[in-house]
Amino acid sequence: MEVIIAKGLIKDYNHTRAVDNIDFAIKKGECFGFLGPNGAGKTTVMRMLYCATIPTEGEIKVFGMDIQSNGSTIKSRIGVMPQDDNLDLELTVIKNLIVYARYFDIPPKVSKKMAWQLLEYVDLTAKADTTIKTLSGGMKRSLLLARALINSPEILILDEPTTGLDPHSRHNVWDKLKDLQKNSTTLILTTHYMEEAETLCDMVAIMDKGKIVEVDSPKRLMERYGGNLEQVYLRLTGKRLEGDLV
Repeated sequence: MEVIIAKGLIKDYNHTRAVDNIDFAIKKGECFGFLGPNGAGKTTVMRMLYCATIPTEGEIKVFGMDIQSNGSTIKSRIGVMPQDDNLDLELTVIKNLIVYARYFDIPPKVSKKMAWQLLEYVDLTAKADTTIKTLSGGMKRSLLLARALINSPEILILDEPTTGLDPHSRHNVWDKLKDLQKNSTTLILTTHYMEEAETLCDMVAIMDKGKIVEVDSPKRLMERYGGNLEQVYLRLTGKRLEGDLV
C-alpha cells in the first residue's frame, strides 16, 4: 500500500525552480531515500512531505489525503528529525520531549512516561535531567530521533540523520532505524552517505537540478549501471555527493 504519492510536483522560490515536475510513490513500511548534490531539491521535497511548505504545482497525497487541505491531520501522524539541531537549550533533556509532546495534545502524564521510554530506547536515561549543552553531537542526534518518535508516527522523515556523527554513533542510529522499520514504520530520509543509503534504503531517488534522474532499489541500480552506489550516482549526475541541499 502506498502511503505517499506525489505527481507533477513543482516548487519555485523567487523565480528559482527548486523541484521540477517530479513523480514518486512510497510504500508503507519501506525506507525511501533521496540522494543529491547541493541545490538538488531533496530538502525542499522533505519540507513539502511534512506540510512545512506547499507545492507551487502538482499534488502530494499522504495517507490518501492532500497536504494542502489536511495538513494538521497528516502532521499528527508524522515524525520529523531535522538536519539542524533545534533542541531547546533552556530545557533539560527529558523536558525537551515532554514539552514537544504538547504539540500533539499528549497529556503530561502520558508524555512523561513516553519520554522515559524513548530516552531508554536511545540510551539517554542517564542524561535525562541535564541540559542540552552537556550533550555530545551524537547524543543530540539521538535526542532528536527520540523527539521525532514522541507521537508514535507512522511515517518518520529524517533529513541527514547522521550528519557529523562518528562511525560508532552513526551505526547506532542505523540500528534504531532498522528496528523501527521492522515495526512497519515508513522511513523517508536524505543522506550524503552512500553506505547509509545502501544499508537502510529499499528504494532511492537520485535527484539533480530539481529533477529525479533515476529511482529504484540500490541493488537494481548497481546491477544496471555497474559498480557501487557511489559510482552509479557519479555516472548519473557527474557530481560527488556532499553537503546539504536547498
